[in-house]
Amino acid sequence: MTRIDPDAIRRGDRLALSRALTAIESNDPAGQAALAALFPETGKAHLVGVTGSPGTGKSTLVNQLARYFRQNQSPKPPKVGIIAVDPSSPFTGGALLGDRIRMQDLIGDPEIFIRSMASRGALGGLSHSTAAFATLMDGAGYDLIFIETVGAGQAEVDIAQLAHTVIVVEAPGLGDDIQAIKAGILEIADILAVNKADLPGSENAARALRMMLEMAHGKGSLPAAGKHLRSGSPIGQEVTQSLDQGWDPPVQLVTATEGDGIPELAEAIQSHQAYLQSTGLWQAKEAFRLQKDLEALVRDTLMEHWREQVDEDRFAEVLTDLVHHKLSPAEALQLLL
Repeated sequence: MTRIDPDAIRRGDRLALSRALTAIESNDPAGQAALAALFPETGKAHLVGVTGSPGTGKSTLVNQLARYFRQNQSPKPPKVGIIAVDPSSPFTGGALLGDRIRMQDLIGDPEIFIRSMASRGALGGLSHSTAAFATLMDGAGYDLIFIETVGAGQAEVDIAQLAHTVIVVEAPGLGDDIQAIKAGILEIADILAVNKADLPGSENAARALRMMLEMAHGKGSLPAAGKHLRSGSPIGQEVTQSLDQGWDPPVQLVTATEGDGIPELAEAIQSHQAYLQSTGLWQAKEAFRLQKDLEALVRDTLMEHWREQVDEDRFAEVLTDLVHHKLSPAEALQLLL
């Protein structure tokens, strides 16, 4: 087992943090041991999810936001962590590292830590390690943590459950007005950013998004945080009164390559953080995130124990009957429990 010193992580030792993250991703018990040691000091970082369709410029946007927060916040700029969730390589299962390559110019800042990780091909979903990565960075003293997702399918649901603030990035010319309706983006977006605002159609895209937001609010839709907190969670019901105050997701026009609109987007991020903290939603979302983490851990652990106990020959026999439609999935389950 790898030896990892939690105190070194607390002191800002980047190598120790990197080793702990690697241990988490490779299921080395040392990673969980480090996380357990740091866990009592966590829960302070602002987790900002950035998602959207491929080609909308998410990496460039995160790059510019990280630089802006580091250079324009006083008296003490926040330490910034970036978790770039890349698609898994179909051959090795490792991250393709495209996002980190696009963020090379941030590497010179010792107060910015960038880590790529693979989605593990979970239908676009976040790896189970993503939440642990964020917690370790939180324990290492990073104040603002950006989590950039692969921007498809399950990842959009996962990021809404993990992050305090979700930025959905759109761009003109990608059919994003239809994509937003299809993906239910209005349900997860705390902030909408129309990137590449220098291209034709950006104003129309922003106008379409604002119109859709107005229609959703007119039908009595809950704000994004409320929808996810209320989905089967008793924790979310504690903040019903706060939810009634609502949060109107702003639509920001930005051109990330030029830095245009970045100050306004950064201000929207800070405004949403203040809203969460003033209404009690910050604590509620944190509790909801931990609840989901625990449920996922229970599922994974039970599945692992089941795999250790099940007879492989018996499993193959039942699976064959299932494939030939001699058994239903529910009947197969009963035979394997």
